[in-house]
Amino acid sequence: MVTKTLPDRGWRGSPDVWLDAAYDALLNGGVDAVKVMPLANKLKLSRTSFYWFFKDRQHLLDALLERWAERTTRPLIAATTEYAYTETEAMLNVIFTFLEGQAFDSGIELAVRAWAQQDPKVLAKLQQADAARLGALRTMLEQWGHEAKDADVRARTIYLVQVGYISMRVAEPIDTRLERFPHYVEIYTGKRPPDHEMDRFKARLGLL
Repeated sequence: MVTKTLPDRGWRGSPDVWLDAAYDALLNGGVDAVKVMPLANKLKLSRTSFYWFFKDRQHLLDALLERWAERTTRPLIAATTEYAYTETEAMLNVIFTFLEGQAFDSGIELAVRAWAQQDPKVLAKLQQADAARLGALRTMLEQWGHEAKDADVRARTIYLVQVGYISMRVAEPIDTRLERFPHYVEIYTGKRPPDHEMDRFKARLGLL
Protein backbone atom coordinates (compact mmCIF):
# COMPACT_ATOMS: atom_id res chain seq x y z
CA MET A 1 0.00 0.00 0.00
CA VAL A 2 1.42 3.36 -1.05
CA THR A 3 0.86 6.26 1.35
CA LYS A 4 0.89 9.73 -0.14
CA THR A 5 2.80 12.31 1.85
CA LEU A 6 2.45 16.05 1.61
CA PRO A 7 5.55 18.14 0.90
CA ASP A 8 7.12 19.55 4.07
CA ARG A 9 7.97 22.97 2.70
CA GLY A 10 5.75 25.45 0.93
CA TRP A 11 2.65 23.30 1.14
CA ARG A 12 -0.38 25.27 2.30
CA GLY A 13 -3.05 22.84 1.26
CA SER A 14 -5.80 24.01 -1.06
CA PRO A 15 -9.36 25.25 -0.64
CA ASP A 16 -10.64 21.70 -1.08
CA VAL A 17 -8.16 20.26 1.43
CA TRP A 18 -9.30 22.69 4.11
CA LEU A 19 -12.96 22.32 3.16
CA ASP A 20 -12.77 18.53 3.25
CA ALA A 21 -11.25 18.68 6.72
CA ALA A 22 -13.96 21.10 7.85
CA TYR A 23 -16.60 18.80 6.37
CA ASP A 24 -15.25 15.84 8.36
CA ALA A 25 -15.12 17.95 11.51
CA LEU A 26 -18.71 19.12 11.03
CA LEU A 27 -20.01 15.59 10.54
CA ASN A 28 -18.05 14.12 13.44
CA GLY A 29 -18.09 16.92 15.99
CA GLY A 30 -20.65 19.49 14.93
CA VAL A 31 -20.06 23.10 13.98
CA ASP A 32 -18.12 23.83 17.19
CA ALA A 33 -15.45 21.43 15.95
CA VAL A 34 -14.91 23.50 12.81
CA LYS A 35 -12.11 25.77 14.03
CA VAL A 36 -8.97 26.86 12.26
CA MET A 37 -6.30 25.66 14.70
CA PRO A 38 -7.68 22.11 15.18
CA LEU A 39 -8.05 21.79 11.40
CA ALA A 40 -4.48 23.00 10.90
CA ASN A 41 -3.23 20.47 13.44
CA LYS A 42 -5.15 17.67 11.77
CA LEU A 43 -3.76 18.61 8.36
CA LYS A 44 -0.26 19.23 9.76
CA LEU A 45 -0.32 22.68 8.20
CA SER A 46 0.33 26.09 9.69
CA ARG A 47 -2.59 28.16 10.88
CA THR A 48 -1.52 30.97 8.54
CA SER A 49 -1.89 28.62 5.56
CA PHE A 50 -5.64 28.69 6.10
CA TYR A 51 -5.76 32.41 5.31
CA TRP A 52 -4.38 31.88 1.82
CA PHE A 53 -7.76 30.38 0.91
CA PHE A 54 -10.33 31.69 3.38
CA LYS A 55 -10.76 35.18 4.81
CA ASP A 56 -11.81 33.87 8.20
CA ARG A 57 -13.70 31.05 9.91
CA GLN A 58 -17.04 32.45 8.74
CA HIS A 59 -15.86 32.24 5.15
CA LEU A 60 -15.14 28.54 5.73
CA LEU A 61 -18.54 28.01 7.34
CA ASP A 62 -20.19 29.69 4.34
CA ALA A 63 -18.30 27.30 2.06
CA LEU A 64 -19.62 24.37 4.11
CA LEU A 65 -23.17 25.63 3.64
CA GLU A 66 -22.54 25.90 -0.09
CA ARG A 67 -21.32 22.28 -0.12
CA TRP A 68 -24.46 21.30 1.79
CA ALA A 69 -26.64 22.94 -0.88
CA GLU A 70 -24.66 21.27 -3.66
CA ARG A 71 -25.02 17.84 -2.10
CA THR A 72 -28.63 17.99 -0.92
CA THR A 73 -31.00 20.59 -2.31
CA ARG A 74 -29.64 20.70 -5.84
CA PRO A 75 -29.63 16.95 -6.52
CA LEU A 76 -33.10 16.55 -5.03
CA ILE A 77 -34.53 19.32 -7.18
CA ALA A 78 -32.75 17.84 -10.20
CA ALA A 79 -34.34 14.45 -9.46
CA THR A 80 -37.83 15.98 -9.63
CA THR A 81 -37.18 17.04 -13.23
CA GLU A 82 -35.36 13.90 -14.35
CA TYR A 83 -36.91 12.13 -17.33
CA ALA A 84 -39.62 9.62 -16.45
CA TYR A 85 -42.18 7.90 -18.65
CA THR A 86 -44.68 7.48 -15.80
CA GLU A 87 -45.42 9.16 -12.49
CA THR A 88 -44.31 6.10 -10.58
CA GLU A 89 -40.99 6.13 -12.39
CA ALA A 90 -40.64 9.82 -11.54
CA MET A 91 -41.19 9.00 -7.88
CA LEU A 92 -38.62 6.22 -8.00
CA ASN A 93 -36.14 8.79 -9.35
CA VAL A 94 -36.74 10.88 -6.24
CA ILE A 95 -36.46 7.90 -3.88
CA PHE A 96 -33.24 6.81 -5.57
CA THR A 97 -31.68 10.19 -4.79
CA PHE A 98 -32.16 9.68 -1.05
CA LEU A 99 -30.64 6.21 -0.86
CA GLU A 100 -27.35 5.77 0.97
CA GLY A 101 -24.44 6.42 -1.34
CA GLN A 102 -26.52 8.20 -3.97
CA ALA A 103 -26.81 11.92 -4.72
CA PHE A 104 -28.27 13.23 -1.44
CA ASP A 105 -25.64 13.60 1.30
CA SER A 106 -27.52 12.57 4.45
CA GLY A 107 -24.50 13.13 6.67
CA ILE A 108 -24.15 16.83 5.97
CA GLU A 109 -27.93 17.24 6.02
CA LEU A 110 -28.06 15.86 9.54
CA ALA A 111 -25.11 18.02 10.63
CA VAL A 112 -26.63 21.21 9.21
CA ARG A 113 -29.97 20.48 10.88
CA ALA A 114 -28.14 20.21 14.21
CA TRP A 115 -26.17 23.37 13.43
CA ALA A 116 -29.40 25.26 12.68
CA GLN A 117 -30.59 24.66 16.24
CA GLN A 118 -27.94 27.08 17.52
CA ASP A 119 -27.63 29.55 14.64
CA PRO A 120 -30.67 31.56 13.46
CA LYS A 121 -29.00 32.42 10.14
CA VAL A 122 -28.39 28.77 9.37
CA LEU A 123 -31.95 27.96 10.45
CA ALA A 124 -33.21 30.53 7.94
CA LYS A 125 -31.13 28.91 5.17
CA LEU A 126 -32.44 25.48 6.17
CA GLN A 127 -36.03 26.70 6.08
CA GLN A 128 -35.43 28.19 2.63
CA ALA A 129 -34.02 24.86 1.47
CA ASP A 130 -36.99 22.97 2.93
CA ALA A 131 -39.36 25.29 1.07
CA ALA A 132 -37.46 24.91 -2.21
CA ARG A 133 -37.39 21.12 -1.94
CA LEU A 134 -41.07 20.93 -1.08
CA GLY A 135 -41.86 23.29 -3.93
CA ALA A 136 -39.99 21.09 -6.41
CA LEU A 137 -41.83 17.97 -5.23
CA ARG A 138 -45.15 19.79 -5.37
CA THR A 139 -44.48 21.03 -8.90
CA MET A 140 -43.53 17.55 -10.03
CA LEU A 141 -46.78 16.11 -8.68
CA GLU A 142 -48.85 18.88 -10.23
CA GLN A 143 -47.22 18.16 -13.58
CA TRP A 144 -48.41 14.57 -13.23
CA GLY A 145 -51.99 15.77 -12.78
CA HIS A 146 -52.47 16.23 -9.04
CA GLU A 147 -54.45 19.28 -8.05
CA ALA A 148 -52.64 21.84 -5.90
CA LYS A 149 -53.84 20.85 -2.42
CA ASP A 150 -53.40 17.15 -3.10
CA ALA A 151 -49.91 17.76 -4.52
CA ASP A 152 -48.98 19.79 -1.44
CA VAL A 153 -50.00 17.07 1.02
CA ARG A 154 -48.29 14.35 -1.01
CA ALA A 155 -45.12 16.45 -1.31
CA ARG A 156 -45.05 16.96 2.45
CA THR A 157 -45.57 13.25 3.03
CA ILE A 158 -42.65 12.38 0.75
CA TYR A 159 -40.35 14.96 2.23
CA LEU A 160 -41.16 14.49 5.90
CA VAL A 161 -40.70 10.72 5.59
CA GLN A 162 -37.27 11.20 4.04
CA VAL A 163 -36.21 13.82 6.58
CA GLY A 164 -37.46 11.48 9.29
CA TYR A 165 -35.27 8.69 7.96
CA ILE A 166 -32.28 11.03 8.13
CA SER A 167 -33.06 12.62 11.50
CA MET A 168 -33.79 9.28 13.16
CA ARG A 169 -30.70 7.73 11.56
CA VAL A 170 -32.77 4.81 10.36
CA ALA A 171 -30.62 1.93 9.12
CA GLU A 172 -32.52 -0.70 7.17
CA PRO A 173 -31.21 -3.56 5.05
CA ILE A 174 -31.63 -2.73 1.38
CA ASP A 175 -33.87 -5.78 0.92
CA THR A 176 -36.27 -4.43 3.52
CA ARG A 177 -36.35 -1.03 1.87
CA LEU A 178 -36.90 -2.53 -1.56
CA GLU A 179 -39.93 -4.43 -0.28
CA ARG A 180 -41.37 -1.18 1.04
CA PHE A 181 -40.67 1.07 -1.93
CA PRO A 182 -43.67 0.01 -4.05
CA HIS A 183 -45.93 0.77 -1.08
CA TYR A 184 -44.27 4.15 -0.50
CA VAL A 185 -44.68 5.01 -4.19
CA GLU A 186 -48.36 4.07 -4.01
CA ILE A 187 -48.84 6.28 -0.93
CA TYR A 188 -46.99 9.16 -2.57
CA THR A 189 -48.66 8.98 -6.00
CA GLY A 190 -51.77 6.82 -5.67
CA LYS A 191 -50.25 4.26 -8.05
CA ARG A 192 -48.17 1.12 -7.56
CA PRO A 193 -45.03 0.89 -9.74
CA PRO A 194 -45.13 -2.10 -12.13
CA ASP A 195 -42.59 -4.88 -11.81
CA HIS A 196 -40.55 -3.74 -14.82
CA GLU A 197 -40.03 -0.31 -13.23
CA MET A 198 -38.91 -1.89 -10.00
CA ASP A 199 -36.53 -4.10 -11.97
CA ARG A 200 -35.00 -1.03 -13.62
CA PHE A 201 -34.76 0.62 -10.20
CA LYS A 202 -32.94 -2.40 -8.78
CA ALA A 203 -30.62 -2.48 -11.77
CA ARG A 204 -29.83 1.18 -11.19
CA LEU A 205 -28.75 0.20 -7.69
CA GLY A 206 -26.59 -2.57 -9.12
CA LEU A 207 -28.80 -5.27 -7.59
CA LEU A 208 -29.74 -7.06 -10.82
